[in-house]
Amino acid sequence: MAFTQPPLPFDSNALEPYGMKAETFEYHYGKHHKAYVDNLNKLTEGTELADKSLEEVIQISFKDPSKAGIFNNAAQVWNHTFFWNSLKPAGGGAPTGDLAAKIDRDFGSFDKFKEEFSNAAATQFGSGWAWLVDDGGTLKVIKTPNAENPLAHGKKALLTIDVWEHAYYIDFRNARPAFIKNFLDQLVNWDFVAENLAKA
Repeated sequence: MAFTQPPLPFDSNALEPYGMKAETFEYHYGKHHKAYVDNLNKLTEGTELADKSLEEVIQISFKDPSKAGIFNNAAQVWNHTFFWNSLKPAGGGAPTGDLAAKIDRDFGSFDKFKEEFSNAAATQFGSGWAWLVDDGGTLKVIKTPNAENPLAHGKKALLTIDVWEHAYYIDFRNARPAFIKNFLDQLVNWDFVAENLAKA
């Protein structure tokens, strides 16, 4: 069973009023994300991993250095799908309900969470990701290099931002901090984060 690329959860031009051009998705979704899916299918075709779920492939290949190429592509397929769902038009602002209460409990305040998340995203050297995770019932911010994700480390992902340069270069050139601020102010899909927390 071939791995497939899920459709974007919004039109490719839906985030243009909120700082992300359709051209970004033409390249980031249409070329980068698609290439990870295509490469994963080539690397797993005819192997015991071809019939596993994407999550199983990530967990199995992460533990086996000989499968690093499979891990990198599988994790990037998963990471990008998760990132698209972390975005929505007219998103951002502050969460509400149980999610807001747990952020206040574990970070001290929403502003403290934003500061910690922004710092993790800004200081991830080179390519990678910043995440809000549920780690055994406690919310934490972590950052991961390259394709690594919380799933590989036994943590539950709630939210992510992609800080590979291709994620923001069309819209923000080399200004990663401006991309991060825009993400938090205008794009975060807190409904998706709350759903992930409810399933944690």
